[in-house]
Amino acid sequence: MQVGILHPGAMGAVIAGEARIPVMWASEGRSPQTVERAGRYRLVDRGSVEGLVAGSELLISVCPPHAAVDVATQVEQLGFDGIYVDANAVAPATVREIATRFERFVDGGIIGPPPIEAGFARLYLAGGDAATVAALWEGSNLDARVLDGDIGAASALKVAYAGWTKGSTALLLAMRAYAEANDLGEEIVAEWETSIPGLAERVEGTAGRIGLKAWRFEGEMAEIAAAMGAVGLPEGFHDAARDVYQRLSDLEGAELASVDGVNQRLLGEGDR
Repeated sequence: MQVGILHPGAMGAVIAGEARIPVMWASEGRSPQTVERAGRYRLVDRGSVEGLVAGSELLISVCPPHAAVDVATQVEQLGFDGIYVDANAVAPATVREIATRFERFVDGGIIGPPPIEAGFARLYLAGGDAATVAALWEGSNLDARVLDGDIGAASALKVAYAGWTKGSTALLLAMRAYAEANDLGEEIVAEWETSIPGLAERVEGTAGRIGLKAWRFEGEMAEIAAAMGAVGLPEGFHDAARDVYQRLSDLEGAELASVDGVNQRLLGEGDR
């Protein structure tokens, strides 16, 4: 089977590299960092998206949530007639809308970090061809699991997981900034060290890494809010989390941010 990926970002490249067979990609218009990453994981370059779609029997979409529909639309317009796997962090309603564009479709949800080591990352799959897709990673560092549910089940599981992990992270960063706004930054850290050991270190670590992720999380929080509302649950938690990540989105690409830098952005103070 000829397999392609759109696109080999930090997560997608590792997932593609873990497949049992060579995976193709399209380098046209991609950054030097993406080209280097694709080479590191031995992906096969088909040049353009048109060439990639034409040469693939199975396509895996791993992209920022806000781009998932656009990527699927482009593939549909190029006449793709194989198996399309949407493995993006989108709401079940979004993935079901995407599914209407393809005759053969698999809903995917990735939980965990890039699968550089075994035992940390899972790819949940739902749909008629889910077992075929899961077989691509048999014996690899990526644990591909087939769900019994219909299209939307894998995305719903991802929503339930990320709604807590990333939602609670946004709340934690917001409360750290709130304490700072009241000149109680040192005091809240001291209290955390007394009553919740490890929490202050979590804030430091999260602040340091958030520049690599906030720009992606903004769209994901919007999808989670919509998913919550679709089943009658409050959307406000994740609307607020979206706002938190939007305020931090200008840190995109920052290797290391500081707690002070995060606080300033959340409080609307900008750089000092």
